[in-house]
Amino acid sequence: MTEIHPESVSDAGVLTCGEATMRLLAAYGVDTVFGIPGVHTLDFCRGLADGPITHVQVRNEQGAGFMADGYARASGRPGVALVISGPGVTNALTAIGQAWADSTPVLLLSSETDSSTHGKGWGCLHEIPDQPAVTAPLTALSARANHPDEVPVLLAEAFGIFASQRPRPVHLSIPIDVLAMPVDPADPAWSPSPLPGRPQPDPAVIEQAAALLRTASRPVVMVGGGAVGATDAVRRLVDRLGAVFVASNAGKGIVPGSHERSLDAATVRPEVRAFLATTDVVVAIGTELAETDSFVDEMTLGGSLVRIDIDPSKMDDQHPADVGVVSDARPAVEALLAALGDGRLHADAAALATEVAAIREEVSRNLTASEQQHAKFLAALSAGLPAETAYYGDTCQLVYTGAFLLPLEEPGRWHYPTGYCTLGCGFPNAVGAKVARPDLPIVVLAGDGGVMFTIQELITAAELGLAIPLVIWDNGGLKQIQDDMRARSIPLVGVEGRNPDFVALAGSLGCHGVVATSLEHAVEAVNAGFAADRPTVIVVSEGEPWLA
Repeated sequence: MTEIHPESVSDAGVLTCGEATMRLLAAYGVDTVFGIPGVHTLDFCRGLADGPITHVQVRNEQGAGFMADGYARASGRPGVALVISGPGVTNALTAIGQAWADSTPVLLLSSETDSSTHGKGWGCLHEIPDQPAVTAPLTALSARANHPDEVPVLLAEAFGIFASQRPRPVHLSIPIDVLAMPVDPADPAWSPSPLPGRPQPDPAVIEQAAALLRTASRPVVMVGGGAVGATDAVRRLVDRLGAVFVASNAGKGIVPGSHERSLDAATVRPEVRAFLATTDVVVAIGTELAETDSFVDEMTLGGSLVRIDIDPSKMDDQHPADVGVVSDARPAVEALLAALGDGRLHADAAALATEVAAIREEVSRNLTASEQQHAKFLAALSAGLPAETAYYGDTCQLVYTGAFLLPLEEPGRWHYPTGYCTLGCGFPNAVGAKVARPDLPIVVLAGDGGVMFTIQELITAAELGLAIPLVIWDNGGLKQIQDDMRARSIPLVGVEGRNPDFVALAGSLGCHGVVATSLEHAVEAVNAGFAADRPTVIVVSEGEPWLA
C-alpha cells in the first residue's frame, strides 16, 4: 500500500490548482515525475521548482511514460509521467499501453485545452476532440477534472486503484484554465484519502483448491507478476506440493532458477508445453497465462486449473478456472498452505525433478545457432555480474532467449515487457528504475533496431549521471522479422536499415561507449558501467568468432 504523507500538503496561502496538485501527489508518496514542460503545463511547474517532487526532463514523452513504468517496476510505487495535452498524451500512450499489458501502476498526468473550447472543434493548440476517450481503452481510469474540487477526488480514486486492484495505469487530464484556478491547500478536501486494501480469499474456495491438490500426482505451479508479493509463500507451496514451477516473464525468480523442479519462464518452448499437457492440477497465481508468454494461441494444460488472481475477469477467460480464488496472491497462497495441512500428498517430487532435468537438457540440444550465441553470452553475464543485477530487456532475440535461459534467484530482476511488445522500452525503463533504486546494479539488453526508438534518452541519463550499462546486441537490423520473412518465403522489406556508429553516438550524447572484443571484455565493460559516472554503451556483434 502506498505510504501517505499528509504533512506534505501546505496549509499556508493560496495556490493554483496545478501547484496544489503537485503538493497532493507528494502527500501520496510521489517523489519524482518524468516529462517535458510545455505551455499547457506551466501551472504544474509552479509546484515543482521548490517542492518535494523532482522533475526529470526527458527528450520525448514516450520516454517519460517508459521511465514512469520502470520506476514503478523497481520501487513498487506508482510512477508518474507529466505531459502536455495532445501530442504529449499520444506520445506517452505507447508506454501506457505497456503498463496496461504488464499491470504496472503508472499515473499519466496531463493538461488539456481550455474547458470552454471542449467539443467545439476550434482547432486550439494541442487539441484532441475527446482526450480522455483516447486513453480510456488502455487505462483503469481516464478522467477529466472540470473543476479544482474534482482533482483530489480523482487522485483518491487513482491511488485507490493502485492500492487495491490490478494496478493498471490511470490518466488524469486537467484543462489549462482549471490548472490556473486558485485553491486553498488548507481545505481538508486537498488531503490524501485513506487507501483501501486488497481482496482476501474466500475460505470455502480455498478448501476446494486444497482438495484438488491433496491428490495431485503431477502438480504444476505457474506464476506471473501478480505473485511477486507472495514469493516466500509460493516457494513453500512448490515445496509442499512437490510441484514443478513455471513462470511468465514477469514471474522469473519467484522460485529460484536453480530449483531442481524449475522450468523457469519457458512456456515459449514446445518441450515445456508438451510437459504441461501431462499435468493433473495447475495452480496459476497472478498470471494471465497469456499468449505473449507462450506464443501459441492457447496452451494445453492437463487436468484441473486453480486460478488465484486479484482480477475477477481471469476466472473465466481463455483458460477458465475449475476453482477460482479472487484475492491478492499472498494471503491466498498462505491460506492454501494452511488448508493443505501436514498430511501426505501424492506427488513424487524426485521423479518430477528427473523429468525437469531431462526437459532442460532437451531445450539445450534444440537451440538454434543464434540462440546458442545468446546462451553463451547470457551464461557469461550470469557468472560475471553481481547476483542482485536487474536486467531490463528491450524487444530483441537476445532477450527472447534470456527469458527461458538466464537463471535468476530472486524476483524483480528480469523486466521484459512481452505483453505489449513495443520496441524501445528497455533503456528508458531502466532510467526510471535507476532513479527509483540508485543502489541497484541495472543492465539493459537491447537490439540494434529497437534501441533506436528511444536512443535520445541516453542524454537524459547522462545528465542525471546514471551508471547504466546498455548492451546493444547488433545482429544487422530487425533480425526476428528477417527470420520470419525468410521462413515464409517473403523477400526482405524494410528490415535491413543502416545503423549508426553506436560508440560515436554514445559519445555525442555524453555517454561512454565501447565495442566488446571478447566475452571477458563484455562482462568487464558491464561491470565497469555499474561504477561509471554516466551510461555506458557496449556493442556486441552477433556472429563474432568469440561467440561461436
